[in-house]
Amino acid sequence: MTPLAITAYTATSALGRGLAAMRTALEAGRSGLAPCDFEDVERGYIGRVAGLEDEKLPERFVRYDCRNNRLAWVGLGQDDFLAAAASARDRYGAARVAVVLGTSTSGILATEHAYRRRDPKTGALPADFDFVRTHDLLSVSQYVRVALGLLGPAITISTACSSSAQSFGRAARLIAAGVVDAAIVGGIDSLCQTTLRGFASLELISPDRCRPCDVERDGISIGEAAGFAILERPAASPGGLRLLGFGASADAHHMSAPHPGGEGARLAMTAALADAGIGPDQIDYVNLHGTGSRINDAAEDAALVAVFGPGKPCSSTKGWTGHALGAAGILEMAIAAQALAQGLLPGCLGMRRVDPALRSEVLTENVRRPLRTILSNSLGFGGNNCSLILGMTA
Repeated sequence: MTPLAITAYTATSALGRGLAAMRTALEAGRSGLAPCDFEDVERGYIGRVAGLEDEKLPERFVRYDCRNNRLAWVGLGQDDFLAAAASARDRYGAARVAVVLGTSTSGILATEHAYRRRDPKTGALPADFDFVRTHDLLSVSQYVRVALGLLGPAITISTACSSSAQSFGRAARLIAAGVVDAAIVGGIDSLCQTTLRGFASLELISPDRCRPCDVERDGISIGEAAGFAILERPAASPGGLRLLGFGASADAHHMSAPHPGGEGARLAMTAALADAGIGPDQIDYVNLHGTGSRINDAAEDAALVAVFGPGKPCSSTKGWTGHALGAAGILEMAIAAQALAQGLLPGCLGMRRVDPALRSEVLTENVRRPLRTILSNSLGFGGNNCSLILGMTA
C-alpha cells in the first residue's frame, strides 16, 4: 500500500483520558485494572474508564445517550482531536471524510437496562428506549459523524476483537478508491453485562489481574476504551507517523479458540509485511494481542516464530488496560505510536515468570530503545485477525 499519514490520534482507557495519562501510566508501570465493581458483577478485574456515569452528551445528541456513546464523546474530547477533525473537514469538505469505527457490542448495555424495564404483562420494551441510536452497531459511527459535522460514509465494523484494527484497512481502501480523502478511524467498546458474564461462562476470566505470557497465566481481564485516528494521504514533506501496512485473515478455525498453530495470525502478519513491502527483520517490536489465556498466547507465539523466527521482541499491554475487545486495536495502535515516539517498549505488566514454552523475546519490563517500525496484532473470535504496521518517517 501507499503509506498513509496518521495526522492525529487519541485514546482513552482505564489508564486515563488521553495520551498524556497513557504515557504516565506506562512509564510508571501502573496498571489501570481494579477489582470488578461494574453493576452487580463481582468476578475478576476490569479496566474501567472512571466517571462515565456522570458524563452528559450535549443536549442536541441526547437521543444517542448510552455508555458506549458517552465513552466515544469523552474520547473525542482528548488531545485536541475535535480540532484536528474539524481541520480535516475544512480541508477536504464534510462529504469527503469518512467515519469507520469498530465495536463488538456497541451500546448493548442500553438494551440490557431496557430489558429489565420491559412491561411485566406484555414483555414490551419501554417506549423511551431508542435501539437505533443506542444499541444498533451503526449508532456509534452515526453519532460520531453527526458530532463531527461530517457527511461522508459512516461504517461500523464488528469482527470481534479485531474490529477497530480492521477500520484502518477499510478506510485505506476508501481513500485508495477515491471515495474519500480522509477518514476518522478507531473504535469504542464499553463494559456491559453481556461481555463480563459471557467470558465468565467460558471460564476465561482471571480472578486476578491478567498476566499475558506468564507461565501461570489464567485468563483475561475485560476493559473498555475509545480511540480515534485520522488517516489521510501524507503531505509532500516527509515526517510524522505513518500506517505502512495492513493485513487481515479469517481462518474460521473455531468460534472462540484460535488455530493452535496460529495460522490465522501468521497469515495476517505476512499480509501486513507484504503490504508494507518490508521484511520481517525490519520490524523492531511486536505488540501482541496477548490476552492472557493459555491457548491464545501460545498460538500467537507460534505464529510469531513462524514469521520472524525465535527471539523477536514482543509484549502485551493488556496487563495495563485489560482487553478492550472491539476497541483493542485502536488502543494498542495508540500505545504502539507512543512507543515509536518515545522509544519505549512496554513490558508485560505483572509478569512473574515467562512461560518457557514461548520462543519469542517476551519483554518483562520496559525497555528504552530507538524504534523504526512496530507491528501490532489484534486477533478475534471466529478467526478474525488483523495486523497493523506503523512507522515514523524521517
